[in-house]
Amino acid sequence: MQLPKLKSIIEGLLFAAGEEGLDVRQLAEVLELDIKFTLSLVQDLKSEMKKKGRGIQIVEIAGALQLTTLPEHAPYFERLASSPSRASLSQAALETLSIIAYKQPITRVEIEEIRGVKSDRALQTLVAKDLIEEKGRAEAVGRPILYGTTKSFLDYFALNGLQDLPDSSLFEHEVDLGEETRLLFEKLESKQLTMEEMDKN
Repeated sequence: MQLPKLKSIIEGLLFAAGEEGLDVRQLAEVLELDIKFTLSLVQDLKSEMKKKGRGIQIVEIAGALQLTTLPEHAPYFERLASSPSRASLSQAALETLSIIAYKQPITRVEIEEIRGVKSDRALQTLVAKDLIEEKGRAEAVGRPILYGTTKSFLDYFALNGLQDLPDSSLFEHEVDLGEETRLLFEKLESKQLTMEEMDKN
């Protein structure tokens, strides 16, 4: 396989791995390559990204390689997160938030098992909006991050506490993602209507 394609695959794998990242050994196993050669590919890719002025970079945190944005771009991400046009949540983000709200603390893998699809982007959105945060690490292989809701989440949905969440016992004891999401949608819509009424008065 040609080097550019291998580097492209590495970039894609790191993107898919999200903030948990992958170590060189994991990359080598997936690519079926020697660890030293895999490391050299990663170093080349890092150099190319920097040389080309890319908006993402590869960093190593606690032995795991991750794709991250550049620190100097942080002010722009803050503007994006606070932009009025980004105030509403997508269906994917709301589904993810629903799961976290009712099942916290919970890992990304557990969220994805419930949703049936990748949730990296939704998690990044929710973290950027300060609706969820890291609550610790699970006692499992790789010590995955545990997510939970924040005070801003309570403010966003006009809740005094998690006990004020729509009662999930009204439906199945098993996960009913559609119903949980609908209940949070209704809570959000009622909050937005209240704000609109206040603005008129």
